[in-house]
Amino acid sequence: MDNYESVIRTNIAEYLQAIGEVDKHLPEAPDIEELWAKVGEAYLPDAMREFEKYPTVALGWIMYVGMAVAKYWDVDWDLYSKVENHYGYLRDQCDFDHLDDYVSEKVLLLEASEVERLRRIVGECAARVDNQLVHLPIEHGTEDAFRTFVAALHQMYLMGVAMQLKRMGYHMTKLGE
Repeated sequence: MDNYESVIRTNIAEYLQAIGEVDKHLPEAPDIEELWAKVGEAYLPDAMREFEKYPTVALGWIMYVGMAVAKYWDVDWDLYSKVENHYGYLRDQCDFDHLDDYVSEKVLLLEASEVERLRRIVGECAARVDNQLVHLPIEHGTEDAFRTFVAALHQMYLMGVAMQLKRMGYHMTKLGE
């Protein structure tokens, strides 16, 4: 599974680097990474329900969650770190179907043109990952397929975090660069 997760991460990171949305050195944000277990657990039922008919939505919306968490981390982590269920908090502000709009407009405060650009980027990332999942040598409906799906969601979340951190001016470099 680690190999599949690495392949998925490389695919998305290379695309996002090519369009200038993330730095070559991806961020390390332990506070945000620690949330993944809770965020992923809360998100998974909705993602699984939506995946069969709307795979790019199921994969893409978690990127928006990652962006929102990164924004909250930057704005007032003392306050937002106390939120028990970040995904539920976001979803309950609207509903699952409009999560992208809510995060883009109300959390990230993007202009209409930026919302559309972000929608295209997230859609491309989700389509790339969906294509990867379809072509991996894993039998549909197995435990391995489930674990790979969760790994894909995890990477999409982390890439959402990385995108938002860069948008807010955090640039990641290795020491000495």
